[in-house]
Amino acid sequence: MEELKVFVWRHNKTHHSHSMINEPCLNNNFYLDAIAVVAARNVEEAIAVLCNSKQGWRAEDLQEHPHEEISLDAAKLIFSNIAGNIDFL
Repeated sequence: MEELKVFVWRHNKTHHSHSMINEPCLNNNFYLDAIAVVAARNVEEAIAVLCNSKQGWRAEDLQEHPHEEISLDAAKLIFSNIAGNIDFL
């Protein structure tokens, strides 16, 4: 049996413009920042899990968009996000 891996997609459209019209759209909803983190055996299964969630994820664009594939063979940081921080130190 194949081991599970973690698949991560992130797409930020904060500075999206008409010049980026061919850029993939990972979800049917209007978004500025889309993040998906899925545990699966392979990328095809991960995309199927996302699409079966009925949250508007788009298989064809998920396949084209770069993703991170993380093996769970050792302890490691999967995701960290600090938003709106002000560096004053």
